[in-house]
Amino acid sequence: MSLYAKLARSGPSGFGYGSTADDVTASVDLTGKRVLITGCNSGIGFESMRVLASRGAQVLGVARSQEKAEEACRKAGGDCQPWVAELSEPETIRALVRQLNDRGEKLDVIMLNAGIMALPKLQTAYGYELQFFTNHIGHFLLGTGILPLLADSGRLVVLSSLAHRQAPSVGIDFANLDGSRGYNPWRFYGQSKLANLLFARELGRRFAGTRRVATAVHPGVIQTALGRHMGSLGDVFFALAGPLALKSIPQGAATQCWSAAHPDGAQLNGQYLSDCNVGKTTRQGESAELAARLWDESEKIVARWR
Repeated sequence: MSLYAKLARSGPSGFGYGSTADDVTASVDLTGKRVLITGCNSGIGFESMRVLASRGAQVLGVARSQEKAEEACRKAGGDCQPWVAELSEPETIRALVRQLNDRGEKLDVIMLNAGIMALPKLQTAYGYELQFFTNHIGHFLLGTGILPLLADSGRLVVLSSLAHRQAPSVGIDFANLDGSRGYNPWRFYGQSKLANLLFARELGRRFAGTRRVATAVHPGVIQTALGRHMGSLGDVFFALAGPLALKSIPQGAATQCWSAAHPDGAQLNGQYLSDCNVGKTTRQGESAELAARLWDESEKIVARWR
């Protein structure tokens, strides 16, 4: 399919590949709503914060340092507040969870956007491969820790990726979560993104019978700081693919903003979304059994920081 055709195509939602975050929220008034976004200081996290704040939301922008969070909130404009957590450091997450729960203010949207990608060499944190620990466990600890604050009709949106298709054949390789039995940058990135998807699946199951919604989203292929670990291979890929395949940052932020703010997003609990519509996933991505097992294993991992 040509790039023009992709840009022009829309799905049942009325939006598609070429839609931007501004496009999909144009009719939305978020006055009085409160949104938390991780990874607010760059890429689609920053764009999501900017756009949702422009629609009237109060945005709690979470970054790895106070300086990064403050700078991002200043640039975004609107009612944006800086908060700090490092997703690979559970004590900082626990501190943020405690601060938010002590404040007690309801959240209408929890957007778990931050992440790392394709680390060229195996790195670990607390005995687990770093991409799995940062992208999934860090967000699991944060998301479940502040669930009591999620409004009765609130939404939790977690950034997954089409790269979840590159996960191991078993989906989540529970016997090799530390990478000691073999490491591949893209396979482990894919596993972490599958974990994000399965987190939304299981949380959506737990939300059944309520007005709360959990979704996982694929933003598209975008050249942002997320690819900083890819080195020269990444430079070549983005140089060749850019004119043909890459979305802009405003386009990349569209699906998570649509899922977080558009009225139609409230109908898609537990779904995996791409281009502002329900997307296709793998057999593992559809597995309720795997999602439940991952949830149980994640609870065991984070128990020491509860």
